[in-house]
Amino acid sequence: MHFLLYRTIQLALKLLFSLLTRRRVTGRENIPRHGPAIFVGNHIHLFDSPLLWVTLGSKAKFIAKEEMFNSRITGYIMRTCGVFPIAKERLDMKAFRRAMRTLSRGQHLVMFPEGMRSKNKRLKLAFPGAALMASRSGAPIVPVVITGTENLQGIKWLWRRPRISVHFGPSFLLPPVEDRLTKYKLAKLTDIIMESIAHLLPEEYHGQYKPRKVE
Repeated sequence: MHFLLYRTIQLALKLLFSLLTRRRVTGRENIPRHGPAIFVGNHIHLFDSPLLWVTLGSKAKFIAKEEMFNSRITGYIMRTCGVFPIAKERLDMKAFRRAMRTLSRGQHLVMFPEGMRSKNKRLKLAFPGAALMASRSGAPIVPVVITGTENLQGIKWLWRRPRISVHFGPSFLLPPVEDRLTKYKLAKLTDIIMESIAHLLPEEYHGQYKPRKVE
């Protein structure tokens, strides 16, 4: 039952994106074929998650804010699709342990460090969860940027087939942290992650972060 629902949703979304948008995916060579990875991206539309989900496939697990699971039906569908909840305003140890198990199994973890959609498409200040998980697990970071989904507003876009793009950047490891991982050090690691995302985005999307050159 779960597999049938999973495949039905996956095929429906692929058909939806094919018919209603002009989707372009680049940088697929940067997606690790083996081992764990943490995909971190900008977030401007509700469709960002489904877009990445159909692009990455079943190996990827997603983290979403816990409010998305308030509806029993929506929560069931999201869990079937490999999404699990996390609290934004506090350290959610249950979600953290789930994420670490996902990475320890060599799977991909996808999250939006900003924690919510940007209303003006520009990067907002990010939460430190991605940096904490990457630092604790040693998993590589893969920055991914989405552009064009901000145009999926109202109903007119349904017959305009707007261009949307997904681009995966080169993976990298966060620098090792000596001694204790303090709040200050975690903030600096978060800046590195967000600056790597900004590096792949057009200037009008930068917002709170400036591009960082990824070696």
